[in-house]
Amino acid sequence: MTTAEETKQQVYIRVGHHYVKTIGCHGVLGGRSFECPVDTAFNSKGLIYVAGRAETTPRVTIIDIDENFHGEFGTPGAGGDGQLRWPGGICIDSDDRVYITEQHTQKVNVYDESGGLLERWGRYGSERGEFKEPTGIVFDADDNMYLADAGNHRVQKFTKDGRHIAMWGGKGSGEGEFIMPWGIALDGEGNVYVSDWGNNRVQKFTADGEFIMEFGEAGDGKGQFRRPSGVSVDRGGDIYVADWGNDRVQVFDPKGVYQLKFTGDASLSKWGLEIILGSPDFARERHRATLEPERSLWRPNSVQVDSEDRIIITDTSRHRLQIYQKESVAVDADWLDLENPKRELQFR
Repeated sequence: MTTAEETKQQVYIRVGHHYVKTIGCHGVLGGRSFECPVDTAFNSKGLIYVAGRAETTPRVTIIDIDENFHGEFGTPGAGGDGQLRWPGGICIDSDDRVYITEQHTQKVNVYDESGGLLERWGRYGSERGEFKEPTGIVFDADDNMYLADAGNHRVQKFTKDGRHIAMWGGKGSGEGEFIMPWGIALDGEGNVYVSDWGNNRVQKFTADGEFIMEFGEAGDGKGQFRRPSGVSVDRGGDIYVADWGNDRVQVFDPKGVYQLKFTGDASLSKWGLEIILGSPDFARERHRATLEPERSLWRPNSVQVDSEDRIIITDTSRHRLQIYQKESVAVDADWLDLENPKRELQFR
């Protein structure tokens, strides 16, 4: 029999963040390097799948948080055999199958965990279940997929085998309307967050598409966006938005109130260090260079948060990942006045 103490809801309160590491370096030949990474996803074994969309070398690189390389898949092309042309988003279902949206072929490619193609579904169009430049994708707890159908300015919901369930949206700037929605994420209650790229805002909906709230506007100040792309929500309800055009990631509380930003803290990755150690001339030139700009984010396309509150920023134009750690404490929900933002924020 459970006691009242055992059934109390826990709330995770943010107390800080710290930079952890950088993973990756620029490389067009595959292996332990990235070329224009655009999104990441995690499987149940702790592996990170990084989707890159370089024009000549689109591929998925498989790594772990310790920077170990576990393989790659995808060859340039628009046909079968797992080829990739222009990946938009990546996610993984409960069986560790990997799903990638293809903006060029207007399809969803489905792979096994090693990169073997299992199926492809979808087609170009604006009717129910059809796509125009699909981008962000995410699975809910029941393995239903939410997909940002950017060119059709809407969100669509499918089963994992491609059966259409629902859709909402349409081109515009009103509540529930979009201009090229890009990233999509879910919170712990199943609510849907969409980065509304063309409207410079984030919108929040119920699982059935009912509008809840929005935040953001055009600009480069706190809480403003210039073409927001990726979005993610951690277990404490904090919302992370890849502010693509402003070269930063912004963090908001569950009510959409601005809290802080990441602009980049990159250090040399393990892979990059190995390259430099193998080239003395490169090492000498790097030592003489002014490296401060190298720390900064440059066109971050995606941000994801894993189950341990690690924040993985896809630093697209610098061809790497920047990793941060959220520090939080768990408290009983009744310790906070969730209806009073001022009281809540003094603990954040």
